Amino acid sequence: MSNFTKTKTTTTTTTTTVRAGARARRGSGSITRVVVLGAIAIAFISPIIFMIVTSLKTRADATAIPPSWIPNPISLQAFASILAPGTATPVLQWFANSMVAAALNATLVVITASLAAYPLARMQFRGKNFVFVIIVATLLVPPVILVIPNYLIVSELGWLNSLVAIIIPTAASAFGVFFMRQFFVGLPIELEEAARLDGANRFVIFMQVVLPLAKPALATLALLAFLGNWNDFLWPVYVLFSPEVQTLPAGLSTLQSANAVRYDLLMAGAVVASVPVLALFIFLQRFIIEGVSRSGVKG
Repeated sequence: MSNFTKTKTTTTTTTTTVRAGARARRGSGSITRVVVLGAIAIAFISPIIFMIVTSLKTRADATAIPPSWIPNPISLQAFASILAPGTATPVLQWFANSMVAAALNATLVVITASLAAYPLARMQFRGKNFVFVIIVATLLVPPVILVIPNYLIVSELGWLNSLVAIIIPTAASAFGVFFMRQFFVGLPIELEEAARLDGANRFVIFMQVVLPLAKPALATLALLAFLGNWNDFLWPVYVLFSPEVQTLPAGLSTLQSANAVRYDLLMAGAVVASVPVLALFIFLQRFIIEGVSRSGVKG
């Protein structure tokens, strides 16, 4: 065998060995990633599973020590108690109130944020940058500081103990303006210029060109606004007094007292409260992923 043949054979063997080692390292790395991601997923899912399990327990089983992961026996009494009509805790009414308030608030946030963000992204006027800086600066103000001023305003307007009090005050979102402005800046301006050459005015361009491209961002903002209003606890406690106008997070707090906590009822209420949120995320996740991956530009 010639030296050339021996060298070629050695090189081929070495290359095969290197490739095999690389595949082994990739396989080991993949297994490690799966294990790590699986552990993270279990850490995040475990509270949800425990919530569902506890909601299916009896009152005695829910307070047993140590707690168990398997209800024995499986009981729907907690759901029957909180969903029964005519009770002192009208969970279905709270659920309806939360749905109405969160849906209307998310709608108003999307409208006001998109209308305010487009001029900041595309139009030129004196003081534009200053206005944007002021809007962003308000994000640094802790929301709890605004509770008393907002309460006084709502009281003067006669909105106390009504759903209007939890819909209107947060309808203008500084984060929404910032979020939509950043998205509008990333859109190709050539599309708007082409529409302007065709004779379209600013409003037509905004409604027929910009907003259709911004559907992923609008869906993401709507989801965030819905979640923020749906999960809000402190503000409804201050402005809603009657049981029939309470929202779900504030109403569920009445299921516990200083001396006794009905964990089965609380977890059943939490399951009811989590259903719309999970359903909304599943419905909108396509738009959210599209907004992240394609930056709002459709081919």
